Amino acid sequence: MLTGAARTYLRGRAHRLKPAVHLGKEGLTDGVVGSIDASLRAHELVKVRLAADRDDRKELAAAIEERLGCECVGLVGRMAILYREHEDPDKRKIQLP
Repeated sequence: MLTGAARTYLRGRAHRLKPAVHLGKEGLTDGVVGSIDASLRAHELVKVRLAADRDDRKELAAAIEERLGCECVGLVGRMAILYREHEDPDKRKIQLP
């Protein structure tokens, strides 16, 4: 569970990022989940573009969190900002405040 300060820090770092994965109208398929997982493993912090209705975006972000064990640190418009700390302490790129 991240603190409010850590979420704010991560949203600030994600501001310059481009979306790593585009989730289309087909929804949360196994291929999309695999792409998000690979991006999180490589970068720890990624943006995912959600092509879903406004009401469905929070549910979709929650489903991604549940399937991948990551946290949604921000949901701005159609963009979800996801964070998952790398399992290997030597490979961690982001040091939280």
